[in-house]
Amino acid sequence: MGDLLASWYPWIKAFHVMAVISWMAGLFYLPRLFVYHAERAGTGPEPVDSFRIMEFKLLRVIMGPASIATWIAGLALVFTPGIVDWTMVWPWTKAAAVIGMSVFHHWLMIERRRLSTGAGRSGRSYRLMNEVPTLLMVVIVLSVIVKF
Repeated sequence: MGDLLASWYPWIKAFHVMAVISWMAGLFYLPRLFVYHAERAGTGPEPVDSFRIMEFKLLRVIMGPASIATWIAGLALVFTPGIVDWTMVWPWTKAAAVIGMSVFHHWLMIERRRLSTGAGRSGRSYRLMNEVPTLLMVVIVLSVIVKF
């Protein structure tokens, strides 16, 4: 199994990077949609309905599959022999940040449901939450590139 993963390593890594880019794009954009949705909640049903559709499709059509692909390819990379030295700190910080990213993704799913029923948060709180994926991305990238 290890030799098979090692021979496919560049392909799995490329697929992983593409999946991460797609997932991150959604993680950056969905909270911004929530800001616009929350701030236009009292302006009538038409803009709010458009936001509901965009949020649902972004979450289910792009982010969901991209997060699953990210996890599958990432785990395949982790199980490739000789790639991860678990005695170092970086794989643990990356793992914690990726789990944090997944928790944030699930929080976004919950918030989309809340917003669709009119029980969402303020635009300001969604603006603040929009910084979470950026902070997690910094930890992930530094962990992988610097390997501290």
